[in-house]
Amino acid sequence: MSTTHAVHDGHTHVHGPDCGHPAVEHDDHVDYLHDGHAHRSHSDHYDECDLDDVHVIAHPHDHQHGPDCGHDTVEHGDHVDYLHDGHRHAPHDGHYDEH
Repeated sequence: MSTTHAVHDGHTHVHGPDCGHPAVEHDDHVDYLHDGHAHRSHSDHYDECDLDDVHVIAHPHDHQHGPDCGHDTVEHGDHVDYLHDGHRHAPHDGHYDEH
């Protein structure tokens, strides 16, 4: 797994356990999923992390995503992600993955 050091400029939100964004264990740190990105606190800024090689299952929820669910969609490789509460969900084997 690789973590790129791409700085996310202009990020004013402070991520933490109660910030409302999903937290993902990634290598030796925690990333927060936010606006289609994985952010990691680093010194006085946030870095973008690449989670493409990590399978992260979304917290279970009753809502079923689909063409008429009301959430915006984003083409992502061979599937569609649904924008949901500041992050993206992708249907996968009976659950949703975080993207």
